[in-house]
Amino acid sequence: MNDQIENYELDMNNIPAHIAFIMDGNGRWAKKRMMPRTYGHNEGTKTIRKIALEANRLGVKAMTVYAFSTENFSRPEEEVQFIFKLPKKFFELYLKELIENNVQICMIGHLEKAPKATRDIINTAIERTKGNTGLKLCFAFIYGSRDEIVCSTKKIAQDVKDGKLDIEDIDENYFGSTLMSANLPDVDLMVRTSGEQRLSNFMLWQLAYAEFIFTPVCWPDFDEKELHKAIWLYQNRDRRYGGLK
Repeated sequence: MNDQIENYELDMNNIPAHIAFIMDGNGRWAKKRMMPRTYGHNEGTKTIRKIALEANRLGVKAMTVYAFSTENFSRPEEEVQFIFKLPKKFFELYLKELIENNVQICMIGHLEKAPKATRDIINTAIERTKGNTGLKLCFAFIYGSRDEIVCSTKKIAQDVKDGKLDIEDIDENYFGSTLMSANLPDVDLMVRTSGEQRLSNFMLWQLAYAEFIFTPVCWPDFDEKELHKAIWLYQNRDRRYGGLK
């Protein structure tokens, strides 16, 4: 580990269980280098691998990356199709290494809306890593938080209507158990890169008590040092969950 990373002395007893990333700035990063936006997306996948391995080493339990939102279909068709091809390249390059490091792949979103080749490669990665017990690397793919909440609400309403569920049994824990992210802990730390300061329909329920960090660093430049810095900032905040200390 280099000296720059060591400058952020981390409390290893206070590592966030779940870190979520809004991976912003790929296109702007590429534009500054006089390259197409797709080049930035490609470089961004390298950052996912790098940050996942370091998060796993630190003992982070889950890491969710906002890979493709339900709103991203409004982007140019060429860019959308390029993004749909990225999982194949990512897993061909890095799945073996992720398996060797005990990383488990999971996802939230509507994979059924992706092309078959994309569905197949993601499902294969999920299947091959399902027994791993290290970091859960979750891809939010064709995902929108409002859609997720509406889908859960419909399911609960149908169960009540069918007599399978008593309305008095519905509480925060039950509602959370119906979400796509039911197998993940709530988010402790949310990091958005490239300087934008909004949530963009990302994990609205799960971020209820998360600490937010907005960094000007674009996602392709986000490295281990930046991860340590984000965790260090998290550790130096006073998390009261609405109470007093």
